[in-house]
Amino acid sequence: MLTGAGLAFAHAATGVTVAGPILAAAAGGHSLPDTAAVAPVPAPAPTSARPAPNPTLPFNAKLTSDDIPVPGGGVRNGACSGALVAPQWIVTAGHCFHDLKDARIGGRPPYTMTVTVGRLKDTDPGGYTTEVVDVRQSPVNDLAVAKLGRPIDDIVPVALATSRPSVGKQLEFAGWGSLSATVLGPSDHLKRGRFTVSGIGQATLEAQPVGKRTVENGPCPEDSGGPFFVSDDDRTGTLVAIVNTGPPCPQPGAETIARVDVVTDWIREQTG
Repeated sequence: MLTGAGLAFAHAATGVTVAGPILAAAAGGHSLPDTAAVAPVPAPAPTSARPAPNPTLPFNAKLTSDDIPVPGGGVRNGACSGALVAPQWIVTAGHCFHDLKDARIGGRPPYTMTVTVGRLKDTDPGGYTTEVVDVRQSPVNDLAVAKLGRPIDDIVPVALATSRPSVGKQLEFAGWGSLSATVLGPSDHLKRGRFTVSGIGQATLEAQPVGKRTVENGPCPEDSGGPFFVSDDDRTGTLVAIVNTGPPCPQPGAETIARVDVVTDWIREQTG
């Protein structure tokens, strides 16, 4: 079993996902007999437009579930993080979807996984909330793509890295994981931090924090799948890797993160 900062589902979570706004349907009318006096038809009341997604890192995704089956019966909560890579697909950690023996699984999840995209806080009025309807597991690392129940057309998906990063490359991190190594539950706001690539493996990277690590700027439990990316405008970006596992937060040490460039073609085949 994976341990450390990237572990997604080893503990119960207490987070609550706030549903997005619902557009009101226009009210219908009825016809009057020809012999009746016809009153002027009032103009339909204007409907409120859906609030726009938060413009800062709108591609980030928060994943939560409260009905994950456990051995012996019953259910528990859990959470992960991710990033929108196509209008109807996110990338997250493969171990966010598993069976009773914690083996990674594909297809429709055996529990409800709710995904919120386009917010920086649970209380943001914009963004979108939907559910995962299909999962595809990477053949080479702890990464998965998850299909959403609806496409999201007004957020630019994060681009995918196509080449290996160099040692020393600076990356940004974002995630919705716990703010404690012991008191678990997803954050109510997006956490952010900066890291430097310190090692390169066949399908993973190692990354060290820039500056002092805290629970606000580094991966903790339930940050699994959180994006490590580069961005020039704080709105769009290129996904380089995702959170897998690391030291218990906020202790020092390298994060082990799954490389994206080694599966970019595979991701495009799944989501195209």
